[in-house]
Formats: sequence, structure tokens, C-alpha cells
Amino acid sequence: MKRNKVPKITLVGAGPGDPELITIKGYKALSSADVILYDALVNETLLRDFQDKKLIFVGKRKGITPLPQREINQLMVKKAMEFGHVVRLKGGDPFVFGRGFEEVQYAAAFSIPVEVVPGISSAISGPAFGGIPVTHRGFSTSFTVITATCSEGVPNGNLKKLPSTEGTIVVLMGLGCLEKIAELFQAEGKQNQPFAVVSNASLPNQKVVVGTANTIVHRVREANVKAPAIIVIGEVVKLKNSVILEEKSFVLN
Repeated sequence: MKRNKVPKITLVGAGPGDPELITIKGYKALSSADVILYDALVNETLLRDFQDKKLIFVGKRKGITPLPQREINQLMVKKAMEFGHVVRLKGGDPFVFGRGFEEVQYAAAFSIPVEVVPGISSAISGPAFGGIPVTHRGFSTSFTVITATCSEGVPNGNLKKLPSTEGTIVVLMGLGCLEKIAELFQAEGKQNQPFAVVSNASLPNQKVVVGTANTIVHRVREANVKAPAIIVIGEVVKLKNSVILEEKSFVLN
């Protein structure tokens, strides 16, 4: 491997899953990398083009103890000093609930230059692949993106505010909290609030399940939906079947 004594780090967003959704700038960064540290949500098909690089998996998968963020930070800096250009490849966008800026701050403490290449976030692309716009005239003029879990897997206390939130709501990392979220809407008399769940957005095994606060949990279980998945809440969900889009998803209405 060619050694570059000048350390550099590039944070690259890989997008929601389809390897073709990485940006041209992100692909160029991977091509010039010496080392690639990648997360579990990164499609490994994308990495086939970079087998000449040093590839290091630092993500979380079932049965594998995840590397603590502190150790990821240390490894990133260590490899940059040892090999030169390190690409930190993250699913979606590095700055959307991805702890990307923490990595920037850590590298800055060692005076290592960092470039950020944004990625396509599932917060917007997930609904789109499911045939749902996050905004649409006459339906929603705003959208809110929230994570269901905070640091160390603690549930986000702001979930209780969702029933009073205007516009479209997109919940990331929330499949495990779906029942709780649906119950919050039911408790406010919003049993018919439209819900959709999109899993594995942009991939061949994508699934889209549509329902209401009253029915969505049962339908998701019936469809055997698995993470990663996003939850979409709001009137825009009603637009799901208003047009015919080319999609490779299983749909349960």
C-alpha cells in the first residue's frame, strides 16, 4: 500500500443503501483513500470497487460487539497518521444522527485536516423511495426529523410531543418504538393518523407498509418488517397510492 505521510480524513455519506446513490465526490474520495473505515449500514457492494484499500469494519451488527465511538475516533486518527488518507464512510449523511461532527472535533484536536462529503439522508430519500413526498402543496408545508433513540439507546423524550407536531414527521431508528409512538397518537384521539413504515429503502428487499395509528403495528408485524426502517407520519402518507411509481417493494395497504 502506498504510504502518504500527510494525514487527512474525509467523512463521506454513503446514502441510504443503494451503492449508486453515493455522490461523485464521495466516490472520488474513496478512490483516493488509503484506509476506509465503514459502518454496518454501508452497502458492501460499494466496497467491491476498493479492494485495494485497507478496509476496516467499525459498525454494529447482530452478534458483534460494536466498537465504542471513542475507539473509532482513536482508530481513525491512528490510521491517518500511519497511512495518510482515511475515509470514514457512514450510512446516510454523516451529520444526520451519525456522530460525524464528534469525529471532526476529535481529528481537529490532532490538527488533522478533515473534509466532509454529505450523503443522501434516509430522512428524505426513504419516504421518496416509498412513494411518499415529505412535503406537498395542500398536505404539508414542513417536515420534522427525529431520532427515536438518543445516546446509549435511551428513548428520546421528545417522542411524546409528536402528536402535536405539525406537518410531516419522519422518525429514524424508531422501529422498536413504533407501538409506543402509535399509542401516543391514539391517546390524543388521533387513531386515524396516517402512518407508513419503509424498511431497507432503495434496496431490492425494500418493504413499504401503510396504515394508521390504530393499524400500523399489526400490519408491520404481519409483513415481518425488519430494521433498518423509517417511520413516516402525516397526511402525505395518503399520497402513497395516488400515482404509479416504478418500485421493487412489497406494499401492504
